[in-house]
Amino acid sequence: MNNGARRLENWAAEVKHNMKQLIECVPNFSEGRDAAKVDALVEAMRAVPGVFVLDREMDADHNRCVITLAGEPEAVAEAALRGVGKALELIDLTRHDGAHPRIGSTDVVPFIPIEGVTIEDCVHLARKAGREIWDRYRIPVYFYEAAAQRPERTNLENIRKGQFEGLLQEVLTNPDRAPDVGEPRLHPTAGATVVGARKFLIAYNINLNTPDVEIAKKIAKAIRFSSGGLRYTKAMGVDLRARNLAQVSINMTDFEQTPLHRVFEMVKREAERYGVMIVGSEIVGLVPKRAIELTADFYLQFENFSPMQVLESRLVASLASASYADAESQGKFATLVQPFLAAVAEATPTPGGGSVAALAGALGASLGQMVAGLSRKKKSQAVFADQLSAAVEELRKAAASLTNAIDRDAASYDAVLSSFKLPKESPSEQARREEAIQQATKGAAEVPMEVAETALAVYERLGQLEAISGASMLSDLRVGRLMAAAAVRGALENVAINLESLTDAAYVAKMKAKAAELEAKLRAVR
Repeated sequence: MNNGARRLENWAAEVKHNMKQLIECVPNFSEGRDAAKVDALVEAMRAVPGVFVLDREMDADHNRCVITLAGEPEAVAEAALRGVGKALELIDLTRHDGAHPRIGSTDVVPFIPIEGVTIEDCVHLARKAGREIWDRYRIPVYFYEAAAQRPERTNLENIRKGQFEGLLQEVLTNPDRAPDVGEPRLHPTAGATVVGARKFLIAYNINLNTPDVEIAKKIAKAIRFSSGGLRYTKAMGVDLRARNLAQVSINMTDFEQTPLHRVFEMVKREAERYGVMIVGSEIVGLVPKRAIELTADFYLQFENFSPMQVLESRLVASLASASYADAESQGKFATLVQPFLAAVAEATPTPGGGSVAALAGALGASLGQMVAGLSRKKKSQAVFADQLSAAVEELRKAAASLTNAIDRDAASYDAVLSSFKLPKESPSEQARREEAIQQATKGAAEVPMEVAETALAVYERLGQLEAISGASMLSDLRVGRLMAAAAVRGALENVAINLESLTDAAYVAKMKAKAAELEAKLRAVR
């Protein structure tokens, strides 16, 4: 372990020690197609003080989203409750369809111990939260895993048998299907919610090069423990219609006893029996660092895996952001950027040069904000106060835009990679694939072009500030200008390399002309 990584780990330990108790909660909601609704769910939960939203995953085929929360137990439980309430407002199961089994708008709410908390503590919290869901929203609750009150309900699939539509009728007449909390009926639009406590679960999907979902179901039956397969493994076959693939969707409840690579190898062998192959695998949500240490990244053929999907990395990044003020007095600024540096250094296509260029521009704009903000407080610069205040706001907006472009650039290139994975067996599929590649590549060129334009405006603005800012901060402005200039040139390099792959001559000519214009302006401004 290098010194930077050791400092990051030590600081994470300090933060967790100060927090005393830390849990994770991973509510699953029956909405994976409407980003605005998922945004509303996230914001409802993020509003609770002391709660960190570490991750969000949407799946259109499953029509389901998974949101990862972490923090102190009571705060996380309150955030989950607010998510249940927001889902009640937004999600109507009578109008819902998707490949993933579900009985509720908020389908599952598991609590997982991380630090200073036992599984028994999470059981107590789960049962308390379940009673509160009924009291607040009149949504009945079932308890599962360690929180189960009946042995047969330890297994989630037993509770979800028949899904919303089947349980809606059966619960009225079958006492064995009655909820653990609430009346023996489902909410008419929100169904029921399953609440529990468990160890860390890895949601792991393996995609096959066949649209035949029956093959995926047979493989799932072979590997899941309930059918005589691998211990600590649950699995089902899913039809990914949008990708014309079948998927083995897996939940791993103890990755140290049954590691990822063992599941992968068994799926691979079973697939060969049916003459199909694995085309890729994916992690849904976050994964403990230890699980990755046990299994090599290249061996599992992860699709678009990012280091920020590692639970510890995302948690440290979130805690670091929240602890920024403390970091100033403790001399730990280096740790704030470590997760992003680690992500760039990782042997994955994104984040790459485009994201780094955007970050450089954001740093330049932020330096300008600092200089303008400090200068307007000086008596010697009082006559320029209005101009400096305007500069602060202008640079703040530029910094926000460039910061947002860090992820946008990565996402645009991920879209290019995804388009290359589209089927190409028939001439019509080849045509659709090529069109998708061209459109995605245009997007990958347009984001860095926007970065270059914004960074050039920052470069010009910082030059104007030299005449009205405090003289002692001249070096800060000049460093900011160097960063902004690097952002312009770095972004234009990314524009150029994407244009090489495009066949739309008029579009390429237009973009090249704009790039040349920006480069000329950068050289002209002093």
